[in-house]
Amino acid sequence: MFKIMSRDKESKARSGLLKTAHGDIPTPIFMPVGTGGTVKGILQRDLSEDIDARIILGNTYHLYLRPGTEILRSAGGLHRFMSWERPILTDSGGYQVFSLSENRKLTPEGAIFKSHIDGSKHVFTPENTIDIQRIIGADIIMAFDECAPWPCDYNYARKSVALTHQWLDRAIARFEGTDSLFGYEQFLFPIVQGGTFDDLRKISAEKVASSGLAGNAIGGLSVGEPAEEMYRIIEIVNEILPDDKPRYLMGVGTPVNLLESIERGIDMFDCVMPTRNGRNGMLFTSEGTINIRNRKWIDDLGPIDPEGPSEVSVKYSKAYLRHLVMSGENLGAQIASIHNLAFYLWLVGESRKKIEAGEFKRWKETMIGKLSVRQ
Repeated sequence: MFKIMSRDKESKARSGLLKTAHGDIPTPIFMPVGTGGTVKGILQRDLSEDIDARIILGNTYHLYLRPGTEILRSAGGLHRFMSWERPILTDSGGYQVFSLSENRKLTPEGAIFKSHIDGSKHVFTPENTIDIQRIIGADIIMAFDECAPWPCDYNYARKSVALTHQWLDRAIARFEGTDSLFGYEQFLFPIVQGGTFDDLRKISAEKVASSGLAGNAIGGLSVGEPAEEMYRIIEIVNEILPDDKPRYLMGVGTPVNLLESIERGIDMFDCVMPTRNGRNGMLFTSEGTINIRNRKWIDDLGPIDPEGPSEVSVKYSKAYLRHLVMSGENLGAQIASIHNLAFYLWLVGESRKKIEAGEFKRWKETMIGKLSVRQ
């Protein structure tokens, strides 16, 4: 399933190839977030052709509530439902249930929660979240976990890790006791939790590593903790997780976060930041972060990004994009989102090239300097 292709000599960074039923994924890789069967405001054609997304992410919680499992099963899974032929990963919904803190209750059996759509009551368990993800048909599915808040006290985090591990055992049993519904192999990834407590992270990483699954994820980060804390936890966990399996850092993050995490041995990322920030006129470029609403761009006829991570990055000027955004035109949000996603894919693609050339460490330091500029 996963093969390491090359390693950086000065860091833990590595490039690899992750094979799935719907295509091969070069790593490090960034996954655009398509929560409800769509990467917001972007056609699947643009996702594959302009952005060249090799895998996208869907969310079990949102897809379960709408359109629902009956429609997804009838359609033959999410790939056919949304006309997407490349790989998909689904989050188990644990983070979304965590975010519904006012409308959910955790029990040893699972999580009882109210829909954010109509207030109806539902239950997620380790077993039925596997069943739902079988119906969605994602190539990579996640074990149901509890994402503890930050900050939280040690006793809460300890109990949360214990609950996540109990749920993991049940998720694995259900996964191994069921088959794919659509005739292709699915992979289950467990999730390391433990907050910012070193010993809990080690315990959780050892549990996850011992599960022997196809890949592993690190959750519960980028929830408010300082970036240096996140990097420290990554280093601790990656010393324990198997070296020969992909490592997925969930919900992270900024371009700088990606480069720092790649240096520490992370292979996979997802985050809503490229599209969310793009819709608000914030652009990530090879020359720093741009607020396209600033007056300085009003007559700048230069390309959005001269590096050209996508066709729109060089086809449209900053002045034109600013005009669209300031006018409230939907096309402005679409162009900005396409550019930002393409930039993230360009950044991980360049990381792969630099790792293979033995130049990642030096290039990364130069890039971080550029990425830290705000305009």
